Amino acid sequence: MDRRNFLKKSAITATGLSLTPLMGKSYTSLYGQNAPSNKIKIGVIGLRNQGWSNLKAFLKYPEVECVSLCDIDDEWLYQRANELEEMTGKKPSQLVKDWRKVIDNKDVDMVIIGTPDHWHCLQMVAACEAGKDVFVEKPLANTIEECDIMLKAARKYNRIVQVNQWQRSDPHWDDAAAYVQSGKLGNVRTVKVWAYQTSKWTLPVVPDSAPPAGVDYDMWLGPAPKRAFNQNRFHYNFRFFWDYAGGLMADWGVHLLDYAMKGMNAGLPSYVYGAGGKFGYPNDAMETPDTLMATYQYDDFNIIWDHACGIGNGLFNLREGVAYYGENGTLILTRRGWEVMPEQAVNSRNFPYCYPCDNERKPNTPRMEPVEMHLGQNQGLHLHVGNMLDCIRTRNLPNADIAIGAEVAKLSHMANISSRVGQGLKWDNVSGTFDNLEANRLIKAYYRDPWKLPVV
Repeated sequence: MDRRNFLKKSAITATGLSLTPLMGKSYTSLYGQNAPSNKIKIGVIGLRNQGWSNLKAFLKYPEVECVSLCDIDDEWLYQRANELEEMTGKKPSQLVKDWRKVIDNKDVDMVIIGTPDHWHCLQMVAACEAGKDVFVEKPLANTIEECDIMLKAARKYNRIVQVNQWQRSDPHWDDAAAYVQSGKLGNVRTVKVWAYQTSKWTLPVVPDSAPPAGVDYDMWLGPAPKRAFNQNRFHYNFRFFWDYAGGLMADWGVHLLDYAMKGMNAGLPSYVYGAGGKFGYPNDAMETPDTLMATYQYDDFNIIWDHACGIGNGLFNLREGVAYYGENGTLILTRRGWEVMPEQAVNSRNFPYCYPCDNERKPNTPRMEPVEMHLGQNQGLHLHVGNMLDCIRTRNLPNADIAIGAEVAKLSHMANISSRVGQGLKWDNVSGTFDNLEANRLIKAYYRDPWKLPVV
């Protein structure tokens, strides 16, 4: 659905509500039963890490009130409830361990989904069906199939869904992409994207055990396969196991590959080759690769991904970043900011087949002027939340609309799938399939009873 049709079919237009009262600093609640309070009522599912960080960012805006908290772990449910009361002076009206009660709460206008990746699809689709807008953690989903279902649901129910790829709201990222598209770098034939993370160390093997007291472990597993509890798979480390997530490739890839595609104005590639494994920690508990490289092939350029757990010296001695290699210079983009390093002209007398414009320059002079560091504002999440609130009232598509989140999540999964089947894969973007049966099996989501993959 394009922007015009999205606006045309939005709830505001359909119900004939005037936008005029909503154009100031306060956002009247559009859907909940408590509209006279002039607050957007939020429910949060998943409280230990990102869900809580996201809620705190929302609470910096006075237009917001949290009315519902949900977590399967009593420790974090009640700790966050106490912290919320200390911050706001008010207890949430609902504390639950079953996320469906948040969805059923008529007072909730918007849902923050901070659960592990394997839960995102069920919870987001249910929220959209219930008429609620959604702020969902990245990566959007744990499979390519779920990405398609979630996008379809958001459009069918005309909901605002913002994926927490907050770089989309941090201005220097867009400034860098615009500079790449200006042509000043010359022909860009390679974009390198990397994440070298010293925070992702080895995960020592530990025996299975009973779940901690107060944890509804069966609900934590949800649609994932039934397994005995193991602390390595729980809370933060879930991201290193295929049942729940896609490892460092999906965790960091969606942030950075997003701007590789945006700078190059590119969609999904025609071919991907991913190769990696547990090269650094072959005997630890982690299932996902601690080392992985992937090449995405486009018509006239490549995007190359490179990640490593436990190593911090990536390209340009940076832990993570995006580098656009043009014939005139290389633009380096990170969360800190962006800069351009010019290429040097070569001596055409010694290199007769050198870059054509070098004949007009003195040897060893830059092909373009350097661009000094353009620092970012370091306000990405705050601005991203503000954009979400704006879109709730205007019904415009948000900066990290679900279509954006779906596409880059697919890109990350493509590299993981290629690595898992051990070969390069051709991708058909019309059918949404690979040229490999096992790879196509890994596109799909397989839910454990009684949970069912949503049908939209």
